[in-house]
Amino acid sequence: MPHALLDIIKQNLPDASPDARRLFHGRGQTVAGLEAVTLDWYPPLLILTLYADFDEEWLQELSIGLQQLFGKKLGCLVCQERRAQQEPGRILAGTLPETSFAEEDGLRFLLDPLAHQNIGIFPDMMTGRAYVRNIAGGKKVLNLFAYSCGFSVAALAGGAKRVVNLDMNKRLLDRGRQNHLLNKQDLRSVAFLGHDLFKSFGRLKREGPFDLIILDPPFFQHGSFSAGRDWPKMLRRLPELLTDRGELLAAVSAPELGETFLRQQIGVAFPGAKILAHLTGGHDFPEQNPDKGLHLLHVASR
Repeated sequence: MPHALLDIIKQNLPDASPDARRLFHGRGQTVAGLEAVTLDWYPPLLILTLYADFDEEWLQELSIGLQQLFGKKLGCLVCQERRAQQEPGRILAGTLPETSFAEEDGLRFLLDPLAHQNIGIFPDMMTGRAYVRNIAGGKKVLNLFAYSCGFSVAALAGGAKRVVNLDMNKRLLDRGRQNHLLNKQDLRSVAFLGHDLFKSFGRLKREGPFDLIILDPPFFQHGSFSAGRDWPKMLRRLPELLTDRGELLAAVSAPELGETFLRQQIGVAFPGAKILAHLTGGHDFPEQNPDKGLHLLHVASR
Protein backbone atom coordinates (compact mmCIF):
# COMPACT_ATOMS: atom_id res chain seq x y z
CA MET A 1 0.00 0.00 0.00
CA PRO A 2 1.35 3.48 -0.83
CA HIS A 3 0.06 5.08 2.39
CA ALA A 4 3.54 5.95 3.69
CA LEU A 5 4.41 7.80 0.50
CA LEU A 6 1.08 9.64 0.43
CA ASP A 7 1.56 10.71 4.05
CA ILE A 8 4.96 12.19 3.17
CA ILE A 9 3.56 14.02 0.12
CA LYS A 10 0.69 15.37 2.22
CA GLN A 11 3.26 17.05 4.48
CA ASN A 12 5.12 18.45 1.48
CA LEU A 13 2.35 19.71 -0.81
CA PRO A 14 3.54 22.57 -3.02
CA ASP A 15 2.23 26.11 -2.69
CA ALA A 16 0.85 28.19 -5.55
CA SER A 17 4.31 28.93 -6.99
CA PRO A 18 4.79 27.98 -10.67
CA ASP A 19 8.33 26.76 -9.93
CA ALA A 20 9.30 23.11 -10.32
CA ARG A 21 10.05 21.03 -7.23
CA ARG A 22 11.00 17.52 -6.21
CA LEU A 23 8.34 16.43 -3.77
CA PHE A 24 9.85 13.07 -2.89
CA HIS A 25 13.44 11.88 -3.34
CA GLY A 26 13.49 8.19 -2.54
CA ARG A 27 16.79 7.83 -4.38
CA GLY A 28 18.46 9.45 -1.41
CA GLN A 29 17.62 6.29 0.58
CA THR A 30 16.21 8.20 3.53
CA VAL A 31 12.89 6.27 3.57
CA ALA A 32 13.07 2.47 3.75
CA GLY A 33 11.06 0.67 1.10
CA LEU A 34 10.74 3.74 -1.15
CA GLU A 35 14.31 4.00 -2.44
CA ALA A 36 13.15 3.39 -6.02
CA VAL A 37 10.59 6.24 -6.14
CA THR A 38 10.80 9.93 -7.02
CA LEU A 39 8.01 12.45 -7.56
CA ASP A 40 8.52 15.75 -9.37
CA TRP A 41 6.10 18.68 -9.69
CA TYR A 42 6.04 20.82 -12.83
CA PRO A 43 2.74 22.63 -12.31
CA PRO A 44 0.23 21.33 -13.30
CA LEU A 45 2.18 18.15 -14.17
CA LEU A 46 3.30 15.43 -11.74
CA ILE A 47 5.95 12.95 -12.88
CA LEU A 48 6.33 9.75 -10.89
CA THR A 49 9.55 7.84 -11.63
CA LEU A 50 9.98 4.20 -10.58
CA TYR A 51 13.36 2.48 -10.63
CA ALA A 52 11.99 -0.94 -9.62
CA ASP A 53 8.87 -3.03 -10.16
CA PHE A 54 5.68 -1.99 -8.35
CA ASP A 55 2.44 -3.85 -8.92
CA GLU A 56 -0.48 -2.21 -10.67
CA GLU A 57 -2.66 -2.22 -7.57
CA TRP A 58 -0.05 -0.16 -5.67
CA LEU A 59 0.28 2.18 -8.61
CA GLN A 60 -3.44 2.73 -9.00
CA GLU A 61 -3.91 3.39 -5.29
CA LEU A 62 -1.08 5.91 -5.40
CA SER A 63 -2.63 7.58 -8.45
CA ILE A 64 -6.00 7.93 -6.72
CA GLY A 65 -4.37 9.23 -3.55
CA LEU A 66 -2.34 11.86 -5.43
CA GLN A 67 -5.41 13.03 -7.33
CA GLN A 68 -7.23 13.48 -4.03
CA LEU A 69 -4.32 15.38 -2.45
CA PHE A 70 -3.75 17.75 -5.40
CA GLY A 71 -7.33 18.22 -6.49
CA LYS A 72 -7.80 20.76 -9.27
CA LYS A 73 -4.13 21.77 -9.17
CA LEU A 74 -3.23 18.50 -10.88
CA GLY A 75 -3.56 18.55 -14.65
CA CYS A 76 -1.77 15.31 -15.47
CA LEU A 77 0.05 12.47 -13.68
CA VAL A 78 2.72 10.67 -15.71
CA CYS A 79 4.62 7.55 -14.67
CA GLN A 80 8.11 6.70 -15.93
CA GLU A 81 9.23 3.13 -15.28
CA ARG A 82 13.00 2.98 -15.63
CA ARG A 83 13.29 -0.80 -15.36
CA ALA A 84 12.91 -0.94 -19.16
CA GLN A 85 15.22 1.64 -20.72
CA GLN A 86 13.21 2.13 -23.88
CA GLU A 87 9.75 2.08 -22.32
CA PRO A 88 8.00 5.47 -22.70
CA GLY A 89 6.20 7.21 -19.88
CA ARG A 90 2.48 6.63 -19.50
CA ILE A 91 -0.36 8.81 -18.32
CA LEU A 92 -2.01 7.60 -15.11
CA ALA A 93 -4.51 10.45 -14.75
CA GLY A 94 -5.57 13.66 -16.43
CA THR A 95 -4.63 15.06 -19.83
CA LEU A 96 -1.15 16.00 -20.96
CA PRO A 97 -1.00 19.55 -22.39
CA GLU A 98 0.33 20.03 -25.90
CA THR A 99 3.46 21.68 -24.47
CA SER A 100 4.92 21.15 -20.99
CA PHE A 101 7.47 23.30 -19.16
CA ALA A 102 9.64 23.37 -16.08
CA GLU A 103 9.74 26.85 -14.58
CA GLU A 104 12.53 28.13 -12.35
CA ASP A 105 12.46 31.69 -11.06
CA GLY A 106 10.97 33.04 -14.28
CA LEU A 107 12.97 30.84 -16.67
CA ARG A 108 11.20 28.11 -18.63
CA PHE A 109 12.49 24.85 -20.06
CA LEU A 110 10.70 22.52 -22.46
CA LEU A 111 9.76 19.07 -21.19
CA ASP A 112 9.04 15.78 -22.92
CA PRO A 113 7.09 14.03 -20.12
CA LEU A 114 6.56 10.79 -22.07
CA ALA A 115 10.23 10.33 -22.94
CA HIS A 116 11.58 6.91 -22.01
CA GLN A 117 14.21 8.44 -19.74
CA ASN A 118 15.43 12.04 -19.53
CA ILE A 119 12.57 14.48 -19.98
CA GLY A 120 14.60 17.58 -20.86
CA ILE A 121 15.77 18.91 -17.49
CA PHE A 122 17.57 17.45 -14.48
CA PRO A 123 15.62 18.68 -11.43
CA ASP A 124 18.47 18.18 -8.95
CA MET A 125 20.53 20.73 -10.92
CA MET A 126 18.13 23.58 -10.13
CA THR A 127 20.52 24.93 -7.49
CA GLY A 128 23.35 24.81 -10.04
CA ARG A 129 21.39 26.73 -12.65
CA ALA A 130 20.45 29.37 -10.09
CA TYR A 131 24.09 29.64 -9.02
CA VAL A 132 25.32 30.06 -12.61
CA ARG A 133 22.76 32.82 -13.09
CA ASN A 134 24.32 34.63 -10.13
CA ILE A 135 27.99 34.29 -11.18
CA ALA A 136 27.87 34.53 -14.99
CA GLY A 137 27.60 38.30 -15.40
CA GLY A 138 30.06 39.58 -18.03
CA LYS A 139 31.70 36.17 -18.43
CA LYS A 140 32.48 34.10 -21.50
CA VAL A 141 31.19 30.63 -20.63
CA LEU A 142 31.88 27.14 -21.98
CA ASN A 143 29.12 24.65 -21.19
CA LEU A 144 30.39 21.10 -21.68
CA PHE A 145 28.02 18.12 -21.93
CA ALA A 146 25.38 20.77 -22.46
CA TYR A 147 22.33 18.46 -22.77
CA SER A 148 19.37 20.83 -23.39
CA CYS A 149 21.42 23.92 -22.45
CA GLY A 150 19.84 24.70 -19.08
CA PHE A 151 23.10 26.17 -17.79
CA SER A 152 23.39 28.28 -20.94
CA VAL A 153 19.91 29.73 -20.50
CA ALA A 154 20.72 30.52 -16.86
CA ALA A 155 24.07 32.09 -17.76
CA LEU A 156 22.55 34.43 -20.35
CA ALA A 157 19.78 35.34 -17.91
CA GLY A 158 22.56 36.32 -15.50
CA GLY A 159 24.28 38.58 -18.04
CA ALA A 160 26.90 36.27 -19.58
CA LYS A 161 28.72 37.84 -22.53
CA ARG A 162 28.71 34.64 -24.58
CA VAL A 163 28.04 30.91 -24.05
CA VAL A 164 29.43 28.04 -26.10
CA ASN A 165 27.49 24.77 -25.67
CA LEU A 166 29.07 21.46 -26.58
CA ASP A 167 27.28 18.10 -26.71
CA MET A 168 27.52 15.10 -29.04
CA ASN A 169 23.73 14.89 -29.30
CA LYS A 170 22.67 17.46 -31.88
CA ARG A 171 18.99 16.76 -31.25
CA LEU A 172 19.43 17.88 -27.64
CA LEU A 173 21.27 20.99 -28.79
CA ASP A 174 18.26 21.77 -30.98
CA ARG A 175 16.15 21.54 -27.83
CA GLY A 176 18.64 23.93 -26.26
CA ARG A 177 18.04 26.45 -29.05
CA GLN A 178 14.33 26.17 -28.38
CA ASN A 179 14.90 26.79 -24.68
CA HIS A 180 16.82 29.99 -25.46
CA LEU A 181 14.11 31.19 -27.81
CA LEU A 182 11.44 30.29 -25.26
CA ASN A 183 13.18 32.68 -22.85
CA LYS A 184 13.53 35.38 -25.55
CA GLN A 185 17.33 35.23 -25.53
CA ASP A 186 19.49 36.43 -28.39
CA LEU A 187 20.97 33.45 -30.21
CA ARG A 188 23.81 35.64 -31.49
CA SER A 189 25.28 35.31 -27.99
CA VAL A 190 25.20 31.50 -28.09
CA ALA A 191 27.02 28.76 -30.01
CA PHE A 192 25.94 25.12 -30.29
CA LEU A 193 28.66 22.60 -31.15
CA GLY A 194 27.59 19.02 -31.81
CA HIS A 195 30.97 17.39 -31.26
CA ASP A 196 32.86 14.91 -29.09
CA LEU A 197 34.79 16.89 -26.46
CA PHE A 198 38.04 14.96 -26.91
CA LYS A 199 38.06 15.65 -30.64
CA SER A 200 37.18 19.33 -30.28
CA PHE A 201 39.88 21.03 -28.21
CA GLY A 202 41.30 22.80 -31.26
CA ARG A 203 37.89 24.31 -32.06
CA LEU A 204 37.29 25.22 -28.41
CA LYS A 205 40.67 26.97 -28.19
CA ARG A 206 39.64 29.13 -31.13
CA GLU A 207 36.36 29.95 -29.38
CA GLY A 208 38.10 30.74 -26.06
CA PRO A 209 39.61 31.55 -23.75
CA PHE A 210 36.75 31.20 -21.27
CA ASP A 211 36.16 32.86 -17.92
CA LEU A 212 33.98 29.98 -16.71
CA ILE A 213 33.81 26.34 -17.77
CA ILE A 214 30.85 24.25 -16.66
CA LEU A 215 31.28 20.50 -16.75
CA ASP A 216 28.59 18.00 -15.83
CA PRO A 217 29.53 14.79 -17.66
CA PRO A 218 27.59 11.52 -17.47
CA PHE A 219 28.98 8.64 -15.42
CA PHE A 220 29.14 6.60 -18.61
CA GLN A 221 28.22 7.33 -22.22
CA HIS A 222 28.88 4.52 -24.68
CA GLY A 223 31.73 5.34 -27.02
CA SER A 224 32.45 8.80 -25.63
CA PHE A 225 32.85 9.05 -21.84
CA SER A 226 33.74 6.84 -18.91
CA ALA A 227 34.18 8.59 -15.56
CA GLY A 228 37.20 6.71 -14.23
CA ARG A 229 39.10 7.00 -17.49
CA ASP A 230 38.02 10.40 -18.78
CA TRP A 231 37.68 12.77 -15.81
CA PRO A 232 41.49 13.03 -15.41
CA LYS A 233 42.01 13.33 -19.18
CA MET A 234 39.34 16.05 -19.45
CA LEU A 235 40.61 18.12 -16.51
CA ARG A 236 44.21 18.04 -17.78
CA ARG A 237 43.12 19.78 -20.98
CA LEU A 238 40.97 22.51 -19.44
CA PRO A 239 43.75 24.97 -18.47
CA GLU A 240 44.43 25.64 -22.16
CA LEU A 241 40.82 26.81 -22.52
CA LEU A 242 40.71 29.09 -19.47
CA THR A 243 41.68 32.72 -18.96
CA ASP A 244 44.37 33.43 -16.35
CA ARG A 245 41.69 33.91 -13.71
CA GLY A 246 39.37 31.27 -15.13
CA GLU A 247 36.91 29.32 -13.00
CA LEU A 248 35.27 25.91 -13.14
CA LEU A 249 31.87 24.72 -12.03
CA ALA A 250 32.27 20.95 -11.89
CA ALA A 251 29.48 18.50 -11.07
CA VAL A 252 28.99 14.84 -10.28
CA SER A 253 25.57 13.32 -9.75
CA ALA A 254 26.25 9.57 -10.07
CA PRO A 255 26.04 7.56 -6.81
CA GLU A 256 29.16 5.69 -7.93
CA LEU A 257 31.23 8.88 -7.65
CA GLY A 258 30.38 11.48 -5.00
CA GLU A 259 31.99 14.58 -3.51
CA THR A 260 35.19 12.79 -2.50
CA PHE A 261 35.85 11.71 -6.09
CA LEU A 262 35.23 15.23 -7.40
CA ARG A 263 37.56 16.91 -4.90
CA GLN A 264 40.29 14.37 -5.62
CA GLN A 265 40.06 14.91 -9.37
CA ILE A 266 40.15 18.71 -9.02
CA GLY A 267 43.04 18.53 -6.56
CA VAL A 268 45.21 16.47 -8.91
CA ALA A 269 44.53 18.51 -12.04
CA PHE A 270 44.57 21.95 -10.37
CA PRO A 271 46.88 21.71 -7.33
CA GLY A 272 46.71 25.48 -6.75
CA ALA A 273 42.94 25.66 -7.04
CA LYS A 274 40.69 27.31 -4.47
CA ILE A 275 37.20 25.98 -3.78
CA LEU A 276 34.90 29.00 -3.86
CA ALA A 277 31.64 27.17 -3.17
CA HIS A 278 30.20 23.69 -2.70
CA LEU A 279 26.57 23.07 -3.67
CA THR A 280 24.21 20.10 -3.44
CA GLY A 281 20.70 19.54 -4.73
CA GLY A 282 19.28 21.32 -1.66
CA HIS A 283 16.56 20.40 0.82
CA ASP A 284 14.36 18.71 -1.81
CA PHE A 285 17.13 16.11 -2.36
CA PRO A 286 18.03 14.61 1.06
CA GLU A 287 20.73 11.93 1.06
CA GLN A 288 21.39 9.25 3.67
CA ASN A 289 25.06 9.29 2.63
CA PRO A 290 26.15 12.94 2.29
CA ASP A 291 28.96 11.97 -0.10
CA LYS A 292 26.46 10.77 -2.69
CA GLY A 293 23.82 12.61 -4.70
CA LEU A 294 24.60 15.81 -6.58
CA HIS A 295 27.74 17.79 -5.77
CA LEU A 296 28.97 20.93 -7.53
CA LEU A 297 32.28 22.66 -6.85
CA HIS A 298 32.92 26.23 -7.95
CA VAL A 299 36.66 26.41 -8.38
CA ALA A 300 39.13 29.23 -8.97
CA SER A 301 41.74 27.48 -11.11
CA ARG A 302 44.65 29.41 -9.56
